Amino acid sequence: MRYADPSANRDLLGNRTLLFIFICAFALVTLLQQILYSKSYIKRYFEFYKEPLEFNSTRCLELRQEILEVKVLSMVKQSELFERWKSLQICKWAMDASEASLFNRSTLSRCCNAPNFLFTTQKNTPVETNLRYEVESSGLYHIDQEIFKMFPKEMPYYRSQFKKCAVVGNGGILKNSGCGKEINSADFVFRCNLPPISGIYTTDVGEKTDVVTVNPSIIIDRFHKLEKWRRPFFSVLQRYENASVLLPAFYNVRNTLVSFRVKYMLDDFQSRQPVYFFHPQYLSSVSRYWLSLGVRARRISTGLILVTAALELCEEVHLFGFWAFPMNPSGFFITHHYYDNVKPKPGFHAMPSEIFTFLRMHSRGILRVHTGTCNCC
Repeated sequence: MRYADPSANRDLLGNRTLLFIFICAFALVTLLQQILYSKSYIKRYFEFYKEPLEFNSTRCLELRQEILEVKVLSMVKQSELFERWKSLQICKWAMDASEASLFNRSTLSRCCNAPNFLFTTQKNTPVETNLRYEVESSGLYHIDQEIFKMFPKEMPYYRSQFKKCAVVGNGGILKNSGCGKEINSADFVFRCNLPPISGIYTTDVGEKTDVVTVNPSIIIDRFHKLEKWRRPFFSVLQRYENASVLLPAFYNVRNTLVSFRVKYMLDDFQSRQPVYFFHPQYLSSVSRYWLSLGVRARRISTGLILVTAALELCEEVHLFGFWAFPMNPSGFFITHHYYDNVKPKPGFHAMPSEIFTFLRMHSRGILRVHTGTCNCC
């Protein structure tokens, strides 16, 4: 008969007891962390809804610095960037006049000069000019008398002409934002690539439009290069009433003729909508400038080009619909555009890098990025 140890089934402060103590300690630490986090969250919540903090208050200067200390997007996790951005929302944004002046008048006027070179004009592109395309491999385009007459005599806008401008991107962050009235209240509104603005979208995106860009690929893919029926495209443009239509006719050879056809079409329909063409020198200068600041892409987005122009033409610039992440700052998934979820071709633009740059500019008081709901008007 084997000897049975009477203490074999007893756990005198043995493994099971130690495991139980460890689990209890871990649960207690986790509970304390949640309590502390909740207190912090509740504090931030009531700070925001009770009364937003001044942008230059001590706390807000600290929160702004938390974003500015991130020099490149890869330095932090996406969730960490979102958390820093959400924390900054307790601060009431205000423009820093000295920062904005230094950036807009000194930096952009030297590199880009939108008041003189945003559009191709008779003043900056005389007849008989051999205009170099933005894509240099496309060569030169000779400006004859017929094409010259399409250009405005000079730029229709001047430096700091408008007090408050809205540049409206097409990001899904605008969906259910209720920002339509605030966008409409701006003195001047830029929009990108013929986005829908009527019906169910107006509450979120507004309808006021002063300049709308058109990517020639839209005309090629959806409207048969305007070689056949033109009224459907004309009807689309009429949704923007008398807004100016802006096209990159001299980006490459493929864009030129189809861009000219937009001008011919509107003249045939006796439309009052002006048609302008980006100056290729301006596009090249803007691309080089943002490349020097770390935005590396095959081509910068139309939104970034419009924001760059707005910074020179407007005293105060507000961005809506600019967000390049699959989740909003609170971590909820959103569609790519406010009207669909069609993704762009990968590797063409560097949208996250562009948005990160805007968040840093917001923190410096140069422009304001809207990513939440609006309570205007």
